[in-house]
Amino acid sequence: MKFKVKIIEISTGGPFVVLFNESDAQRLDVRALDRVRIKKKVCLADVTDDETLLKPGYIGVFLDTSAELALKEHNVIEVARAEVPNSVWLIKKKLDGKVLNEKEMNEIIKDLVDNSLTESEVTFFVAGCYTKGMSLDESAYLTKAIVGNSGRLNFKSKIVLDKHSIGGLPNNRTTPIIVSIVAAAGFLIPKTSTRSISSVAGTSDTVEVLAPVSHSKEKIMSIVKKTNGCMVWGGTLDLASADDILIKIERTLGLDPEGILLASILAKKSAADSTHIVIDIPVGDEAKIQSRERAKDLGNKFVRLGKKLGLIIKPVISDGSQPVGNGIGPALEARDVLEVLMGDGPPDLREKSLFLAGTLLKMAGVKDGFERAKEILESGLALKKMKEIIKAQGGDPNVTPEKISVGKYTYIAKARSSGKVVQISNHLVTRIGKAAGAPNDKGAGVYLHRKVGEVVKKGEVLCTIYAESKEKLENAKSLCAECVFRIK
Repeated sequence: MKFKVKIIEISTGGPFVVLFNESDAQRLDVRALDRVRIKKKVCLADVTDDETLLKPGYIGVFLDTSAELALKEHNVIEVARAEVPNSVWLIKKKLDGKVLNEKEMNEIIKDLVDNSLTESEVTFFVAGCYTKGMSLDESAYLTKAIVGNSGRLNFKSKIVLDKHSIGGLPNNRTTPIIVSIVAAAGFLIPKTSTRSISSVAGTSDTVEVLAPVSHSKEKIMSIVKKTNGCMVWGGTLDLASADDILIKIERTLGLDPEGILLASILAKKSAADSTHIVIDIPVGDEAKIQSRERAKDLGNKFVRLGKKLGLIIKPVISDGSQPVGNGIGPALEARDVLEVLMGDGPPDLREKSLFLAGTLLKMAGVKDGFERAKEILESGLALKKMKEIIKAQGGDPNVTPEKISVGKYTYIAKARSSGKVVQISNHLVTRIGKAAGAPNDKGAGVYLHRKVGEVVKKGEVLCTIYAESKEKLENAKSLCAECVFRIK
């Protein structure tokens, strides 16, 4: 059937959607969420009986759909019904607990990237991977499928270094410091990162305080060519774009299936053309991984999966018992990073960054990696390199911690008793930071004035909450910031 195009000034932000008048939908035998084909592209149908919105003979085309199909108002187009893609039955196969082969996994991811799957169908795929588990081969197939159906960088270098943390720990913002050290040492380290999934800030959220993180593949290549490194958002254009879609679903469900976790991380590394990768696995009662045994098992799986993909992986088990650094939230974390690069800052953030940077340098053939990393940091070369990267990414290289704005509304939490800090709740810090508005409000978050092992007196400051509105500050205060600290 042929229809005239009516542009609907709304973006769906997901699968391509078109709207039919109810009478036309009946003639085409289409119901809501059925698929139709336009210009060889599969779109999802929606139906309305409101003729003031859409008259018979017209097809409503949303903004992202019209851009994808290059359609304009009053264009005449041919529309036909489309069958449910085979990948839907493959998702059901996974839900039934069966193992997917490489071809089947690629078919699912290809349809996902092509917007041929609905959000609910992708949700079922994630749920199937979570409830039924994934074999290491399936994770390898998923990694290859994500990279194969996305864009990737190509540096034509035998050694491209990278680092990734599995997350779950507030702040832990070692990446900008590591990138600065490693790039200053003369090695390539194109760091692509995600935005926050469940934390107060992701690496991209923090770096965005200092410089733009959304760049084209060509721009990323140019930045790395100039500086040896970059810190960019991995969702730029189609760089591992399937992974971004899966992350969006995981965030909604609050799930993080191990098989997808493994594939997600290594897909980002493969897309960045990385060859040697350090994987940081924090362990603690309130971290993503609670035991060293579980961390060792996960690390071993990373190594084995890396071999299947031609990657050299070095897992590092780290202390996840408390936040790393003092500031938690994009602006506060950016301040911590700059302070460390300037020779000050939180000691735990400094030491962890040095250790991980040193491990990467050793993997690249530097004999005493830690000492070399320390020398680069203390000499000011890492700070100089950070300024170069900030400038190359379009930021102000003269930025200082004092120039970074934080929320103007604050609440100071004080100790209710004297004693030693024996625990800081990662979970509660995260909840408070998010309630305060982070990561969307860059200046929101929590600043820790005390760490585990320190002695405090009754009435001394434990932490400060920052927010950009009174309402969000009240939301954060209601979670009882004093309870973040357990004092004995």
